[in-house]
Amino acid sequence: MTAGSHRSATILVLDGFGIGAMPDAAALRVEDASADTLGAVADWSLRERGRPLRVPHVAGLGLVEVRPDLAAGLAAPAPSLRTTGARTGLGYPGADSFAGHQTLMGADMSHVVLCKLAERLDVVSEALQARGHDVQTLDGRPLLVVDGAALVHDNLEADPGLNWNVSCRLEDLDFDAILEIAQIVRGVAPVARVIAVGGHADGALSDAVRDGADGTVGLDTPASGFYRNGGLEVQHLGAAVDHARQLPEAAARAGLPVTLIGKAADLLVTDAEVDRRPAVDTAEIMAAVAATAGTGLVVANVQQTDLAGHSQDARAFADHLELVDEALASVVERLGPEDLLVITGDHGNDPSVGHPFHTREWVPVLLATGGEPRTRRGSDADSLADVGAAAAHWLGLPEGALAIGDPRALLEPDPERTT
Repeated sequence: MTAGSHRSATILVLDGFGIGAMPDAAALRVEDASADTLGAVADWSLRERGRPLRVPHVAGLGLVEVRPDLAAGLAAPAPSLRTTGARTGLGYPGADSFAGHQTLMGADMSHVVLCKLAERLDVVSEALQARGHDVQTLDGRPLLVVDGAALVHDNLEADPGLNWNVSCRLEDLDFDAILEIAQIVRGVAPVARVIAVGGHADGALSDAVRDGADGTVGLDTPASGFYRNGGLEVQHLGAAVDHARQLPEAAARAGLPVTLIGKAADLLVTDAEVDRRPAVDTAEIMAAVAATAGTGLVVANVQQTDLAGHSQDARAFADHLELVDEALASVVERLGPEDLLVITGDHGNDPSVGHPFHTREWVPVLLATGGEPRTRRGSDADSLADVGAAAAHWLGLPEGALAIGDPRALLEPDPERTT
């Protein structure tokens, strides 16, 4: 098989769609040992709506093979394609959309670690001072004040140690100056993201500094007024990624059309020109998937499931899953035997677990092609990178085109578990 064939791959990432806690989920929070996003949403539907979660297409694409214990909580499967249902571990530290998508596309994210700013305070201070900035701590706490205006601090809206922020009032520094500080911090940060944030606050930023989980200290951004006062400017600086050895770049270099939809259009970097369709609305995203599935490589992210998890809103999570499922009918009818559809997640976000953070969960990997409907239970994989590698192999991309990933983990179903 060569990349000049007519094969296609469509990867649909349901953001936050976990299917049960990974063995190390409790390392960050003890309660996460019981995290189960799919189980929580299905249980909510039975309890509050008196009916199963209406996802017959996703169920028919192998979800019930992976979670047979939830069969009563899911609508009866509607088989439509030749399918292998499996699950995979995340293959990166923590539970994060940026790291999840980079890993999924074949990047090695093993250099990213969970690290609180306190653990690198001296290193960050020295890097900023070497570039001519004045750096102080705030009342002796592990939080830096740069040039008397910008705060370098732990991000309190993600898992402790996952991201750092550089926050400043735009009255004090313009966004280019804030971004320059953030880029210096990024150069010495081992974390997934350094986020530059500029906005208009209700008062002094120091008034909105608080302690977070697990010894973190940072700006309570919602309390600061940044989100409600307008004019917010944000830029995410991700950890270094060799995007030349990721699936979108490799596919584009091989001459395949590449379309990135939803948050995938923002998170994935390419040197090649690709079709980028950023969006947040689930219906808009699924319409774009339906219009492009079966053409080259399509990577799409449904973000509103994750937003529902952050809001601890099981109803909204259920609504968006059901909207995705309804839209899948027009996706699957486009697919023939040469077209691969993959439905997966990037982490969990259990709306019932008692906090608004991502949860470290297994995610489903449902691989399907056109043909007479048949479902197999596949072998589980260790990393999301194996999903990208499987898609690369399907498309006929050269061996080693991606930095990491083993296509065999998912493309060789377990013959003992065929239904």
